[in-house]
Parts: sequence; structure tokens; C-alpha cells
Amino acid sequence: MEQKVNFLITGGAGNVGGSLARSLVKNPSNHVTVVDNLLTGSIEKLPQTSHSNHEFIKADVNDHRDISSVFASRRFHYVFHYAAIVGVKRTLQHPIWVLNDIKGIENILSLAKNTGVKRVFFSSSSEVYGEPIEIPQREATTPLNSRLPYAIVKNVGESYFRSYWQEYGLPYTIFRFFNTYSILQSSDFVVARFVRAALKNEEIGIYGDGSQTRTFCHVRDNLDFTSKLIDEEIGFNDTFNVGNDKEITVIELARRVVELADSKSRIKFLPPLEEGDMRRRCPDVTRMRGILGRELTPLDEGIMELIDYERRRM
Repeated sequence: MEQKVNFLITGGAGNVGGSLARSLVKNPSNHVTVVDNLLTGSIEKLPQTSHSNHEFIKADVNDHRDISSVFASRRFHYVFHYAAIVGVKRTLQHPIWVLNDIKGIENILSLAKNTGVKRVFFSSSSEVYGEPIEIPQREATTPLNSRLPYAIVKNVGESYFRSYWQEYGLPYTIFRFFNTYSILQSSDFVVARFVRAALKNEEIGIYGDGSQTRTFCHVRDNLDFTSKLIDEEIGFNDTFNVGNDKEITVIELARRVVELADSKSRIKFLPPLEEGDMRRRCPDVTRMRGILGRELTPLDEGIMELIDYERRRM
């Protein structure tokens, strides 16, 4: 009888975590446990299958009693720690919530170390780069110049994962995610918000003049890259940018969404955010692309997939 491979995904009712769970359960040899406190996650993002190879547990990883009981009753081979307070406005309004996530990082690492987990994966962020001192942003350069609690916690988290490898030999992989969009993405994030507004012919709000640049990674590229690291047993004790390197201004993104959706939406300029709206974001994804062995999903293709999906739901 083939042995099950047991996965734990914290924050698995979110955009990337939910997408990962849905992908992993397609393999009947996998068993996926999703843990989420549903503060920003949603039950609708969990795997929508009748198969018995997944389960959901409502729990708070920042509460040791909650998460330790999950580890005590199961033996996980791989742990993806994706739970975090997300969303620029939310993280700015609730900095203590954000700082609390350090407890979750400590809990996950301590429990993984003591239960024989093969590897822990951490969802870090492009925010660790702060205001860029180079473009594209490379994994070897981390300027630590951001004052925002979210970026600070991600930097602290990376240090924790490296330290647990150094002290205890717990293998890790750190993902620095750059804007990952999917059908599960909430309207807290720009691609989903623009598409949903465009399909309703509503105004599309842009903070500032829209000249700030971003890059957007289709979740398929994110998941395929993750699968490669697991299946080929590579990327141990390393840090990777996970994103796309095609830079676009926010206003051009809005115009492209309007055009692709054949929308009558107008663009409305809003006051700039006081903090958290970095002028440029563009990763060096040379290593990611090399491991994938293919080109990344073009933005227009990904937007059209999202438009088609949202239209079917309307």
C-alpha cells in the first residue's frame, strides 16, 4: 500500500494557500491538512472535492495550544507556513496583529523541529526589499530599509527559518512572493479588484497617479515552481523570488483590464497611501524560470482567465 504524503498548509483558506491545497489534493497519494483562523481566509477557497484526502481545521497558529494539538495528532512530511495578516490597508491599520504573527512563526518551527518534518516552506514577501536599491530585485540583496511591521515580520521570519536550520538542522525553503493572482484572490488586491470592478462597469480606484510599477505572477507559475522543488527535492535551505519580471504601471494595468473586459469603467484617482505603496517592484526570477524550464504566464492571458471565470459567476 502506497504511503500517504502528509502536508500541512497554514493560511490554507487564502489565495496562494488555497490554490496550493486544491493542487495537492489532485494527487490521491497526498493528504492535505489546512489550518486557518478565517480572519482573512474563506471556506470557499478550500478544495472543493468529495475526496477524503483533505481536512480543514479552524485554528490560530499564533496560539500554541491551538496549533500544537494539530501536530500532536498527525505526522506531517511537509509544512507550508502561509498564515499571515495580509493587505496593505489592513496591515497598516492593525500593526499589532501583524507583529503577533511572529508567535506563529516560532510555534510552527518549534513543532516542526520536534515532529520530524522533512521541510518547512515560508511565504515571505517582496516587502522585505523595502524601497528598492536595485532593479531587478535579487535574492542576495536585502536592504532592510522598510519600517512597516509587515516587512519587518517577514524579515524576522526569514531569520527564524535560517536559524532553525543552523541550530537544529530543520530544512527550509523561503519564497519571496511578488503579487500572485488567481481566481481565489480577494478584492483586497489590485488585479482581482480591477477585474471585478470592470465587469460591473464600476469606477476603478487608483492610489496616487498610478505611475508606481508592479509585476504580477499567475498562481499556476507559483504552484508549478513549488511542485518542482518538492518532486525533484531541490531548493533546500535557500531563498527564491517567486513572481514575474514583466513590470507594468498600475494605471496601465487598469487600462488593460478595462480593454480586455470590454468595460465602460472609468479610472478614478484617489489620494496616495501614506505608507506601504512602494514606487517600484520587479524581481529577478532567473532562478525560478530556470527551475521551471519554461516561460512565465503572460499577464494578458492570466487576466483573461480571471475575466472568464468571473463572468461565469455573474
